[in-house]
Amino acid sequence: MMKVVIGLFMLACLGACTQTTKVTGDQAQTDSATNIPVAEQSCYVYTKGKDTAELTLMTTGIVSTGELKYKWFEKDQNMGTIEGEMHGDTLIATYTFNSEGQKSVRQVAFLKKGNQLLEGFGEIEEKDGQTRFKDLKKIDFSQALVFEKIACK
Repeated sequence: MMKVVIGLFMLACLGACTQTTKVTGDQAQTDSATNIPVAEQSCYVYTKGKDTAELTLMTTGIVSTGELKYKWFEKDQNMGTIEGEMHGDTLIATYTFNSEGQKSVRQVAFLKKGNQLLEGFGEIEEKDGQTRFKDLKKIDFSQALVFEKIACK
């Protein structure tokens, strides 16, 4: 009799160990989104007359990385990498680029408005070999370069 009771107890334990939990719909999406960040690629272009600029971003969560190229008519071009974070609707990033054969680093800011990114400007300072905004709260987007979202190539 004792063997039968122990056998039933072991079967009950084994059944409890192999029981599965069913995850449905929204819960499954939330769990997978929490565990695996999804990278999203976005491409933007600025055009005014013969001046152009191109921005390609790969965004995962609040972190964005990518490439930024300025092609000013009859002036030196500069191109390089961008890396930063979203703060609400504003991307604050470091732009590392080459211009006139020299490597430079400067802080950039882009305000997201629908399918546009507006590059803002403000008072800057040199600090540790980088050009940075003196006060992020005083960045002006009213005279911004307006980058329009385009399909990525």
